Amino acid sequence: MNLYLMRHANAGIPRESLKLDAKRSLIKEGKEQCMLMARVLNALKVQVDVIVASPLKRAMQTAQFVGTELGYEGKVEISPALGPEASYGDFQKILDKYADREGVLVVGHNPSLFQFAGRLITGNGGAGLRMRKGSIARIDMDRHPPLLQWLIDPRMARWIYASVAKSSRPKTSRK
Repeated sequence: MNLYLMRHANAGIPRESLKLDAKRSLIKEGKEQCMLMARVLNALKVQVDVIVASPLKRAMQTAQFVGTELGYEGKVEISPALGPEASYGDFQKILDKYADREGVLVVGHNPSLFQFAGRLITGNGGAGLRMRKGSIARIDMDRHPPLLQWLIDPRMARWIYASVAKSSRPKTSRK
């Protein structure tokens, strides 16, 4: 299985009330991050069989925007095991449930998401990954221990797109 871990896109400033914070929507920059990262996934020819998101609004919106851009026709699954306070045991149950799938995209939050990734690739949680908002990591779950293939954040994706947009050919004069 190829596991794609995605941190929700930018949803602005956190609210003090947990109840209000759970309903926080993506801001304009967050929606742009979703479109950009979906284009990256399309360029990498990523295929997902299932998308699972945290029940918080910003994660569900991120999953839906990215899924739509990827041409995903299924329903986004909602799981509290991807919430901000989720445990690794609950996350492991998601992996077990979808172990027969080729590509699984999960959308969650820091700090749990990068802790899950660190624990997957080291077996003991000894590694840490910095996942900015909108970042996506690909982990090859068929390896033992699972192998981090890549980690791309929106800043890197913007930089790559900007550098590719410039012509790599030297300019020649036409006379």
